[in-house]
Amino acid sequence: MSQEYTIPELMAVFLARQLKDGETLRVGVASPVPEAAVRLAHVMHGPNMELVFLGARMNVAHLETVPMPAYGWDRRVVRWAESYSDTGHRFDRVKDWANHVFFIGGVQVDAFGNTNLIGVGKNHRGLAFRGPGSVGTPTLSTHVGRYYIVLNNHNPRVLVEKCDYISAYGWGEGGEDARRKLGIPGGGPHYCVTPFCVMDFAEDTRRMRLRSVHPGVSVDLVARETGFALQMPKSIPVTEPPTAAELSILRERVDREGRLRR
Repeated sequence: MSQEYTIPELMAVFLARQLKDGETLRVGVASPVPEAAVRLAHVMHGPNMELVFLGARMNVAHLETVPMPAYGWDRRVVRWAESYSDTGHRFDRVKDWANHVFFIGGVQVDAFGNTNLIGVGKNHRGLAFRGPGSVGTPTLSTHVGRYYIVLNNHNPRVLVEKCDYISAYGWGEGGEDARRKLGIPGGGPHYCVTPFCVMDFAEDTRRMRLRSVHPGVSVDLVARETGFALQMPKSIPVTEPPTAAELSILRERVDREGRLRR
């Protein structure tokens, strides 16, 4: 362990390590952990990455700092953009999205990585809780090469056996060919990252499987706070902590306002 860090910082560092140079990284609104992750990866090992924030396309690895806006995404981000237009989300270009990576949240996520941003409740005319809506997530999650589910909370209300509604199709009802048999071209959800752990999807069943637990979190706690039975490998490591270099860049060049430390 290099030094003290927060769980959001750990989540951002884990995600940053998954991203490859040359990829196009798409981040939606109000996603501070993914936003920090893509900027950190861009500075540390991805000078040829392209970052897309709601249409603002940029490559900012040459800058001394690549800070996140202090109060979430807003259009002032264009001051770093090489171009700004809605072409970043033009759906007539989806055939070229195999090299794109996306990040998604959910008010519900089920055992097979299907996500719900619509709302909670069986009666769609009177939802118990209304989500922000699916926006462009159905198309993005269908066509990008892979995407990551990133959650701010880990409890049985969010991680459910079956979503009330599905706004982004993950692995359906399971099975290795769940997406292929429907002709869905993208690679699907790769990891689900929460404040407790990292989960992936078993290759044969595509059911969510515990990959690692964050420091101080027990396997029993994860199982108890998950609303479905996780697949459990024989050995479950602790999520690798940030290095001193990663934390230094994250805090001094990316998250200078300390949003991930609050």
